[in-house]
Amino acid sequence: MAEGPPRGRTPSPGPGGAPGPPSPRAAGAAAGSAGALSSPAAASKWVRLNVGGTYFVSTRQTLCREPKSFLCRLCCQDGPELGSDKDETGAYLIDRDPTYFGPILNYLRHGKLIINKELAEEGVLEEAEFYNIASLVRLVKERIRDNENRTSQGPVKHVYRVLQCQEEELTQMVSTMSDGWKFEQLISIGSSYNYGNEDQAEFLCVVSRELNNSTNGIVKEPSEKAKILQERGSRM
Repeated sequence: MAEGPPRGRTPSPGPGGAPGPPSPRAAGAAAGSAGALSSPAAASKWVRLNVGGTYFVSTRQTLCREPKSFLCRLCCQDGPELGSDKDETGAYLIDRDPTYFGPILNYLRHGKLIINKELAEEGVLEEAEFYNIASLVRLVKERIRDNENRTSQGPVKHVYRVLQCQEEELTQMVSTMSDGWKFEQLISIGSSYNYGNEDQAEFLCVVSRELNNSTNGIVKEPSEKAKILQERGSRM
């Protein structure tokens, strides 16, 4: 009595070398694998967007990060959609600038505001308001406000003073340099005075400080040491 092929092994080739039919167990496993890859649940996880002719692909979970946003209402919420058309690939058509959509989508992905240098922050703000992403609108407005404050301050300006002193006064001069005054340069102007048998060399001492001495609208009065420097400079 002839025995069949061992259980679990591939059947031997049929006549003419052609492979025999697969076992029912192998055929069922292959069908299950293909069904998992093309299942409706896996396909519905990803969303394809056509923004101004540029395609973006993201998950529904990312687009639903802001429940009240346009993107969430478009493709994540139950019920009728916003009436947006789809192209031949099934992507949602959105008539907006794709250049500024990148920062919008990345914010929904990781919650950080990242804007390339070539992009205007006002353009990102416009798109954030259109898509109704309230938290992103606040972040962009804060960044614009901070940049405007830094621009309004302008470059730091300095005031310079040239003080004349003798060699024996240099130590005292250095000790009075406080309140923002910084030593810039020391210039020798020769020996103009003679005390006894010793010549006293004279110097010009150049000092500087920042011109703006106010903080938060409160003007700081110069200290006594600063007044001494100012008085010496005014006598020249």
